[in-house]
Amino acid sequence: MRFSIIAVLLAGFSSASNLPSSQYLFSSEDAAANGFNIPTVHESAVMARRILRLSSIGTLSTVFPLSKTSENRPSSVDGAPLGLMDYFADCEPATGNPTFLAIAIASSFKNEKAGSNITLSMRWQTEYKHPYSPAEQPRFSLVGYMEDLQDEEAKVAGVPTCFLKKHPDAVAWLPGNRIHTSYWARLVVQEIYWIGGFGDRAYIGWIPRDEWESVTEQEIVECSLPGESSSWWQRWVGKVDL
Repeated sequence: MRFSIIAVLLAGFSSASNLPSSQYLFSSEDAAANGFNIPTVHESAVMARRILRLSSIGTLSTVFPLSKTSENRPSSVDGAPLGLMDYFADCEPATGNPTFLAIAIASSFKNEKAGSNITLSMRWQTEYKHPYSPAEQPRFSLVGYMEDLQDEEAKVAGVPTCFLKKHPDAVAWLPGNRIHTSYWARLVVQEIYWIGGFGDRAYIGWIPRDEWESVTEQEIVECSLPGESSSWWQRWVGKVDL
């Protein structure tokens, strides 16, 4: 017998009368009629900005240049995408542009310098112990371009202190270190693609840049993501007696 993954996940909540049938879990059809209030675009922007604030590691995606340089790499990867883990920090909250300590020798930054487009992707990972599906958790990608920061500009803005709070180990490769050439950079966000979770209860789509930048510090602080408190499940599916 074949079982729906979602049916298994919801088995523990069979007593809740307002849970949707599995046919609605991947569709926005009749969402409102079933008691699920899909967050607005701005509310989704607030959640994304809080994830940016609380997170510190994401995936930088770039594309290898078409013309092979002196780098020792197979020609078969010309034009191929590459996604790699990288450190970042939310050091410019007024704009929502994440900050990077770029390592010049790293492939992501070499590709970017060669003209590649670049995106930063991240996802929210809750520590809440109740059974859940990672597919129901928010994730998003920031599309933009890298802009170098001069060391003095970064120091005045408090970037090194901000970044090292998230990544104490990065002190070993601050600009001027003896290991690698490094520099401060910001990802100037131009577009935001958001997947808030299942489509019957979360917004999925583009978040305009003005919505991203309009999020206030108070909104970021007051936002509560799934798993940040024990009541998140009730808020997510409605009033459920667990």
